[in-house]
Amino acid sequence: MTRIVVFGAGGRAGRAIVAEAAGRGHDVVAVVRDTARHADLTGRGVGLVAGDVTDRSQVAGLVGGAGAVVNAAAPGLGDDPGRFFTAAVGALVEAVAGTGGGRLVGIGLSAYLDVAPGVRVMDTPGFPAQFRGFAGAHAAALDVLRAAPATVEWSVVVPATEFDPQGERTGTYRAGDTRLLTDADGASRISYRDFAVAVVDEAEQGAHPRTHFAVAY
Repeated sequence: MTRIVVFGAGGRAGRAIVAEAAGRGHDVVAVVRDTARHADLTGRGVGLVAGDVTDRSQVAGLVGGAGAVVNAAAPGLGDDPGRFFTAAVGALVEAVAGTGGGRLVGIGLSAYLDVAPGVRVMDTPGFPAQFRGFAGAHAAALDVLRAAPATVEWSVVVPATEFDPQGERTGTYRAGDTRLLTDADGASRISYRDFAVAVVDEAEQGAHPRTHFAVAY
């Protein structure tokens, strides 16, 4: 059994990851900004705590001694994505490096997966202009990880383009590299529950050190 700290545990991905990790018998610390809004997360093997992933002192106090730390946090109302993602990753890298917080697993964004050599989804002409800033902020956080000290073992699991909130847990997925994964019909999709399987697998095994990789059906 491993202690796994999940930041952003109240979101769709975070909740699925908490459930998957607890279901495997891990000791899960579910970190949210407002515990009153997410009291239902508390259960067997899950402890609910309040914390701000951008607050370096709070993060350091939460991750010490963890076997793995998962960053599923997203900006809330009033947060600037351009600051939030880099601040969160910076706080996590510093805490893991300084406290022995274990493997750091982030949740990525399909917009920065490659569709051709050197061409990301977000670089294509059809990518919606209104999402470019958000995608760029996500990509900037990946750059923070790349600059992390060599002692920090990190990886980023990137979901498919179509993220199904209602899909069942099949326990199966494909793991690729930095390229967008599609099926035989050209679709790129995965359910939140199966994405959580991939994230917890990575937290347990660390099969993709210091890189990001796509997962899909």
